[in-house]
Amino acid sequence: MKADINEFIADLENRTPGEKEFHQAVEEVIGSVWDFYQQNARYRQANILERMVEPERVIMFRVPWVDDRGEVRVNRGYRVEFNSALGPYKGGIRFHASVTLSILKFLGFEQTFKNSLTSLPMGGGKGGSDFSPKGKSDGEIMRFCQSFMSELYRHIGANTDVPAGDIGVGGREIGYLFGQYKRLKNEFTGVLTGKGLSWGGSLVRPEATGFGAVYFVQHMLHRVDKDIQGLTVGVSGFGNVAWGAINKINELGGKVVTISGPDGYIYDPEGINGEKVDYLLELRASNNDVVEPYALEFGARFIPGKRPWEVPVNIAMPCATENELNLEDAKELVKNNCTLVAEVSNMGCTAEAAEYLTEKMVYAPGKAVNAGGVAVSGLEMSQNSMRISWPREEVDARLKVIMESIHETCVNYGLTKGAKNKIDYVKGANVGGFVKVADAMLAQGVV
Repeated sequence: MKADINEFIADLENRTPGEKEFHQAVEEVIGSVWDFYQQNARYRQANILERMVEPERVIMFRVPWVDDRGEVRVNRGYRVEFNSALGPYKGGIRFHASVTLSILKFLGFEQTFKNSLTSLPMGGGKGGSDFSPKGKSDGEIMRFCQSFMSELYRHIGANTDVPAGDIGVGGREIGYLFGQYKRLKNEFTGVLTGKGLSWGGSLVRPEATGFGAVYFVQHMLHRVDKDIQGLTVGVSGFGNVAWGAINKINELGGKVVTISGPDGYIYDPEGINGEKVDYLLELRASNNDVVEPYALEFGARFIPGKRPWEVPVNIAMPCATENELNLEDAKELVKNNCTLVAEVSNMGCTAEAAEYLTEKMVYAPGKAVNAGGVAVSGLEMSQNSMRISWPREEVDARLKVIMESIHETCVNYGLTKGAKNKIDYVKGANVGGFVKVADAMLAQGVV
């Protein structure tokens, strides 16, 4: 057992060299959990933290496939089954050139705490490949997915590990993956979430991460007697997550004025609403991966090569990818009188930015804010198990309850003594997620 936090982190870095994203995720959690951990001898005596940072299983495999020219291509596939103390491993599959074991370990570690916060019976996992669907034909994507699943199917199942989609894995890819699983196993089971509505999917799933994030922000605002109506919001990204958040913000009377892509960001002071929101889906479906066409379509301003955090807004919601908001961005937001940052992407803020924002304003981390996506995936698992399909209103109502519960957990463990309204949402999310997983691990013995 390590008595000092620096010793703990140094030991982890020595055992997992080069995994900087994973180290960042662990440091963020350990930093806020350490004092609580030291105060609870039962966790220390069982070395719970030392066990928690080690995945239960890491699977790496070759994925050979044939492109449209008949050439054999090879990618690398992964599945990190991080922690099953609370239920089957649950977490997305990511297809992107940037995928590495470090990134998947960071995501799987974060997923364990996020799933714990939902109070649904789900463990944490993550998987993917360095294959990028961008620029590939449907036939190439299908052949890759079939090859990927030809190995992955041995390690997953409705009661073992239930993957979902992530970056690069949408409805098309889930369909190809599920079809190959069904073919190999000769069974129709809820082994993947994010499926089509006609074959086991759940209503609200595409919007769930964005919807849930806005519900969480609502609760953050209500604690300080504010409401989202009439406030301006800066959003990054332009995929399903941003689309869901923008829809819900508009519904509740807020105004979104930015979106972004790898090419830069859009500033639309009139607000991104109506047909503009629908256009985002067309833009994403075009596989162009850029936002400049929005400016040409609607006469908005396009700022190339920059991120949207220089625009004055009341609320900032990073919805794109990890580490997309750095310390300089955080200082710019504070300078422009932004009062709330809700991290919708996984680890969307750098460690320095997160620390600075926690001191200067109300800030909440992705594992709490974006848990709506996996929450509705969990509801899809329940519907599959019962062979039923809930109406949209019921799924949305359950999502609201789950996000309210997550917020209450953050308040319970993050309330700063002597400061009535000061909530450390990072600490609240990390300690709240830790306690449930740790207690389950203790109850199940040394496994």
